[in-house]
Amino acid sequence: MSIPKGKNAWTVKIGEKGQFVIPKEARDMLGIKPGDTIIVLGDEEKGIAIPPKEMMNKYISMIFGEIAMGEEVEKHG
Repeated sequence: MSIPKGKNAWTVKIGEKGQFVIPKEARDMLGIKPGDTIIVLGDEEKGIAIPPKEMMNKYISMIFGEIAMGEEVEKHG
């Protein structure tokens, strides 16, 4: 099985506090540096994803946009 370019997989262990370390290769690939803030997305069926930090604002806007739209429907519904 060949791995497509730009795709990788790593294994990590979960510590007692539920924490894990993002492997150095993954941090380097995604440009994650100490002090950066990341977003972690979860799906009951698909699992956890950590998208590139450049996409964080897009996801936050989408999430808060959905919440704001839902609140507007509740207020006017």
